[in-house]
Amino acid sequence: MAQTIPQYTNLSNIPAPLLSRSWNEKIVLMQVMVGIFLYVNCLMICTFFKKEAFRTDTRYILFAQTLITDSALMVFTDLALIGSYFQIPVPCIPCVIMCTIMVWLLLSTPLTLVAMCLERYVAICMPLRHASISTARTRLLGLVLIWCLAGIPALIVFLIFAVSVPLKFFSSYLICSLEMMIIHNWQAQFRAVLFQFYFLIMSITIGFTYVKIMAAAKGASSNKKSASKGLRTVVLHAFQLLLCLIQLLSPYVEMAVMKIDYMLFINVRYSNFIIFVLAPRCLSPLIYGLRDEKFVVVLRYYAVFGLNKKSFHFCKLCPYHLKHGKTWPLNGK
Repeated sequence: MAQTIPQYTNLSNIPAPLLSRSWNEKIVLMQVMVGIFLYVNCLMICTFFKKEAFRTDTRYILFAQTLITDSALMVFTDLALIGSYFQIPVPCIPCVIMCTIMVWLLLSTPLTLVAMCLERYVAICMPLRHASISTARTRLLGLVLIWCLAGIPALIVFLIFAVSVPLKFFSSYLICSLEMMIIHNWQAQFRAVLFQFYFLIMSITIGFTYVKIMAAAKGASSNKKSASKGLRTVVLHAFQLLLCLIQLLSPYVEMAVMKIDYMLFINVRYSNFIIFVLAPRCLSPLIYGLRDEKFVVVLRYYAVFGLNKKSFHFCKLCPYHLKHGKTWPLNGK
């Protein structure tokens, strides 16, 4: 018979956390960081939708998808962390739906990072074919493929959980977290193997793009700057992917720590949230937002609600636009 993991999500099984002043300050600090993260992401999402040039460029479309999924995951994870700390009971069905969505969002970001690396590979290694490959139809198929691949593990986890618990369990109240969907040990092992398989394929893909772009950077003479910048982008994405992998494995560490000491579990979960949830998702705005010359100019304009129009007009004279002969009218085109 399969061994059953003890349920630590019921209120009666969890000792009340010590709501010390230091921990209350940590929770407040966490909310401030999440608020700043969401503000920056929302500002960048608005900047993306304001400019038609961004809405028709594959790299910016993938970047916008990363911002949206990261923001949604941040909100859900933050709510689950607060609920776990303050022991807020919620109905089982909304909790299961939220946890399923969280698993879905967990994989959508790394899959989008892989798509970004592939887009850079095509742009740098096959520049003459980039326009024919990066079409509206290809972009749509790519986005659908990303969401479908990310949804497969979430659907499997949900179905296994649904058939593993009695019907009366869905009418109960519990502390909502991803661990509550793990009923048997083999479920945790199966999910870990599935995630590791995904990340093995994604790591191989990113490694392939890195090698190809590095070869292009060494061999090309006219496109060295673009290849070098693309190489740095792939390296940063690989680092993001590593942090995302650790994030997917961290729930198993938290489950083991929970059996030892609940306050230690709270400390570990808080640290994991800061290092493996918040930190890697702060890299996306840095990689494709603040490092991008034309995006950061438009972002600066909308960040001050269009009050600084001089800098927006001055962007016509920046090195990027002088080189490419492009201008940025204020009509949003």
